[in-house]
Amino acid sequence: MPVLNALTIDVEDWYHVCDVPGIPVIPDAEKRVRRNVELILDMLRAVQVRATFFILGSVAQDEPDLVPKIVAEGHEIASHGWSHTLVSKLTPEAFRSEIVATADILERQGGRRPSGFRAPQWSLCRSSTSWAFSILREEGFRYDSSLNPLPFVGNPCGPRQPFGLDTAAGRLVEFPPLVMPTCLGNLPVGGGWGFRFFPYALVKRAINRLNNAGYPAVLYLHPREIDPAGPRLGLSPVKKFAAYGPRSDASERLRKIFLDFSFTSLDQLVQSCNTV
Repeated sequence: MPVLNALTIDVEDWYHVCDVPGIPVIPDAEKRVRRNVELILDMLRAVQVRATFFILGSVAQDEPDLVPKIVAEGHEIASHGWSHTLVSKLTPEAFRSEIVATADILERQGGRRPSGFRAPQWSLCRSSTSWAFSILREEGFRYDSSLNPLPFVGNPCGPRQPFGLDTAAGRLVEFPPLVMPTCLGNLPVGGGWGFRFFPYALVKRAINRLNNAGYPAVLYLHPREIDPAGPRLGLSPVKKFAAYGPRSDASERLRKIFLDFSFTSLDQLVQSCNTV
């Protein structure tokens, strides 16, 4: 029986980029998240793939019909926080307030409280923000997907496969995003610009490497990645590439992935990873 992998979608708009002055508040900004999420839902329905949608509370508030639509298609709803602020820039009190407010609105709109969390820009750390994991567990979360084994946005020496993370309030299951270990370090092949930039053969090899060891691969997608003609913030070249990557559409690559591998949502994988 093939290993089930996970496709995750960070539901945010094109202007939700961390550490940019004035973001995430842009008055009168063109909103494209609903359109793009609906395109993703159409694609997933065509291949009968169930995914996990990490949703910003602010997006759920602005687009109140979006969460019910995602739930009606059979997908999992999870939390991406409220304001798309780096967790490292929040106090423990502010972090708790954000995740509770987001869980409340997602439960109200979707009928079920989220059990999973992903921090904006992978901004959780087992050393500097260790308190956040305890708060997540205290608030009823069962898993997290915020620890990225990459430099700059995570810990390149961190685990590349799902693992159990013990907190003062109990255990969480941690789902790191897919990377490919090489002599140059881990490459970000599992999502964002790397998923579209690196050769498909490398992405496929990275998934097979994990699956052959018995572990699921976690891929991630932003709605703006299927909207190559969409608006972009005026960022520095490096920041713009990190945020948006090449102006290419991830849809065709996703269709290849769906032909080669099996997928489900993270809440379905938690059961098998609970004792990791």
